[in-house]
Amino acid sequence: MATAKTYTVDEALKRMENYCIYQERCHKEVEEKLVEMRLIAEAKEKIILHLIENNFINETRFALAFARGKFRIKKWGKLRISRELKFRNISAHNIKAALEQISFDEYETTLNELAAQRLLQIQEKNKHKKRKKLADYLLYRGWESDLVYEKTTTLIP
Repeated sequence: MATAKTYTVDEALKRMENYCIYQERCHKEVEEKLVEMRLIAEAKEKIILHLIENNFINETRFALAFARGKFRIKKWGKLRISRELKFRNISAHNIKAALEQISFDEYETTLNELAAQRLLQIQEKNKHKKRKKLADYLLYRGWESDLVYEKTTTLIP
C-alpha cells in the first residue's frame, strides 16, 4: 500500500497559493484540499489565515466570479446559482451581491435564447408534454417558476 505524501507547512502553503491562483476558490474548497493533504489543525488554520490576509481567497470575489461564470457559460438561473453558492457556505450578503450583478435584460435574453434552443431539440408532438419537458429543463437549470411558466406558454400556445 502506498503511503500518502506528507507536506511541510511551507510546501503546503506554496501548493495552496498556486491552487488559489489557478482559479477563484472559496473557503470550503480550500479546507477540503487541506484535509486531503492531511495537515494538522494548527497548520490548516495558519495556511487559511495566510491565504485570506494575502488576498488569495476572498469570498466576495469568489461569489461574483462564480455567478458571472455559471450564468454566462452554463446559462444557469439565479435559483441554481444561489443554491450552489449556499452549498459552498457563501454568506447571504455575498450571494445577494453576486446575483445583483446580473442585469434583468441580460437575464431575460439568456432565458429566451435557452428556451428557444431547447424547444428545437424537443421532438414531442403532444403540446402539454412538450411544454412540461421545456419547463422541467428550465427549472432544473435554476430559472424561476413564474418566468418558466410564462416562457413555456408563450412559446407553446
